[in-house]
Amino acid sequence: MNRQQMIERITTGQGFIAALDQSGGSTPKALRGYGVDDHEWSGDEEMFAQIHAMRARVITAPSFASGKVIGAILFEKTMDGEVDGKPTGEALKARGVVPFIKVDEGLADDADGVQLMKPMVKLAALLEKSVAAGMFGTKMRSVIKAANPAGIAAIVAQQFEVASQILDAGLVPMIEPEYDITAEDRAAGEDILLAEIMKHLDALPEGREVMLKLSIPVKPGLYNPAIAHPRVLRVVALSGGFSTDEACARLAQNPGMIASFSRGLLQDLRKGQTDAEFDAVLGKAIDQIAAASMA
Repeated sequence: MNRQQMIERITTGQGFIAALDQSGGSTPKALRGYGVDDHEWSGDEEMFAQIHAMRARVITAPSFASGKVIGAILFEKTMDGEVDGKPTGEALKARGVVPFIKVDEGLADDADGVQLMKPMVKLAALLEKSVAAGMFGTKMRSVIKAANPAGIAAIVAQQFEVASQILDAGLVPMIEPEYDITAEDRAAGEDILLAEIMKHLDALPEGREVMLKLSIPVKPGLYNPAIAHPRVLRVVALSGGFSTDEACARLAQNPGMIASFSRGLLQDLRKGQTDAEFDAVLGKAIDQIAAASMA
């Protein structure tokens, strides 16, 4: 796929974006869920080799190329590796899947009810490498925990500031100010979040387009103005800790949003499954998530 084909796939594709970007801190838990015990690896390199093998198995499964997965978000080490004898990004594109790269370097401590992104000291080098590796876009996560107007304004401003650097590099930024689904004031906070997002979207010059990755809102349809905004290629939803069934049920109430799930896609996969069993389980999850994304 060339760039124009990838833009069309992301903007009009019927399906969802797979989140395959667990990083160092969350990898051991992901491996345990997959059936790889801690004693089966020693040190970061062996750990990342185990998670890469799992991701490669997902990417090469027949159901992953069904057309229902329109994009995939990668961790840097996954991008650096190979799948089926090809660089991971090229292996994805060969299956009709648009590749994205996670670029944030983790979360700062809580302040004003939010966790901003840590300073991204490696960003310029990572963007250069990602362009060379054929990535289409990026993803970066920060977290909102309370309906604090100052904190939410700061988190959105930071996301759009970094997005400008990513656009300058020729990549499409996926802006992800996640709202903690356990926050009691989430409904009120999401109204503040939408207003801040719209303010920054309206300020984007022509030709500068972004994507948004947001928690499924308490109020169905809340993000319709962002979905319709001319500077937004697509609005995707994170599962945020909901089970697959609940996340899909909530997503289906928000036409125009599509899924970008991690746990909801991978939670029932196990290393000990035969290839046929593995593909059947993955295919069932893909079908369910795609159906919710197209509701």
